[in-house]
Amino acid sequence: MNSTPTGPEQERLDELRELERLLPAAPAEQVLPPGRRSHHKDVLMQLIDKDSGSRGESAGSSSGRFGGSGPYRFQGRRWARPALVTGVAAVLAAGLTVGTGPGRDGDDTAARPGASSTAGGSRSAVVTLGRIAAVAMRTDVEPVDDGQFVYVRSTGAENEGAFDGPVKLGRTHERQVWFSQRQGHVTDVGLIREYGRDWPIEVGVPDGTDPKDAAVRAGFERPTYAWLASLPTDPDALLKLLHANTHVEKGDDRDQEVFDRIGDLVGEQVMPSATAAAFYRATARIAGVTEVADAVDAAGRHGIAIAREDTRHGTRTEWIFDPRTLDYLGERTVFSRDTERAKAGTVYATSAVLERAVVNKRGQEPGDRRRARQS
Repeated sequence: MNSTPTGPEQERLDELRELERLLPAAPAEQVLPPGRRSHHKDVLMQLIDKDSGSRGESAGSSSGRFGGSGPYRFQGRRWARPALVTGVAAVLAAGLTVGTGPGRDGDDTAARPGASSTAGGSRSAVVTLGRIAAVAMRTDVEPVDDGQFVYVRSTGAENEGAFDGPVKLGRTHERQVWFSQRQGHVTDVGLIREYGRDWPIEVGVPDGTDPKDAAVRAGFERPTYAWLASLPTDPDALLKLLHANTHVEKGDDRDQEVFDRIGDLVGEQVMPSATAAAFYRATARIAGVTEVADAVDAAGRHGIAIAREDTRHGTRTEWIFDPRTLDYLGERTVFSRDTERAKAGTVYATSAVLERAVVNKRGQEPGDRRRARQS
């Protein structure tokens, strides 16, 4: 039986709880691409380093690096695995991450390195985004029903080096995600199949709380096809809405956060063609957006990329598209300049979408469709 901590030990516990309490309380947006998972993992691991280093209850107390057991819980924009003392950081290490929540009071004037968002992207990026939007607009997308699941199969790798230390890209591995499309309030958000296990995505229900009160409905933090279809398709109106509903930490670049949020949505969702086109046209209006002539996704496929540099962290996020069809391939994050952690050009994280479909049940794979594509 564990004894009740006292003195410095209790102070550390209180500090950790306060840090977790200060994380935005809105629901998680989605499971993010590897680049953003790695970034948030580094930040949170730095926050809890003193605590985990002074106690024997860190991730090392569970089975292996990704240890622990039980479902991932949808808990205030972060995924918490209850078996670990620092659920937020441990789940980040396992590949799930903090999402980007809605704007909050006191952060609307956060520093924004670079030009104003009204300036728009480079000429080549604007032209390419216009072509990508035109392709998206011509793409037939079958509507997704309320009871169905959006399924995405991908491969990727992310930084597995020591936090705040030299970057070491891990091995590529496959993951599958299922996102519930129910519009109403739900506690069962979906499922992740990764690292050889199934991890239910569930809403965390605090002790003594009615599950109905903890459930979350479709919106910015839990996007569904129907909700995405309700967004404005005018790119200026859409960009204004994104800015108003994107939380920015003090000192971070709001334009970068909006760019990343759009990347999350086009990377692991199914949306109406007009909505997808509007997202790309809105991206063309974000300051600092550029085009990269050649980029490689996690599956080794070469393509052209729409990119933006995060000057604060010295990294560049790239959305990669097939140079012929302009279909979305994947995303990668590379260092844009030499830093203490890595040389310019070092890959920080990479992903590739291999399959995107709609299925009727959580955990169901589009087997017939996959076999047809492989034949």
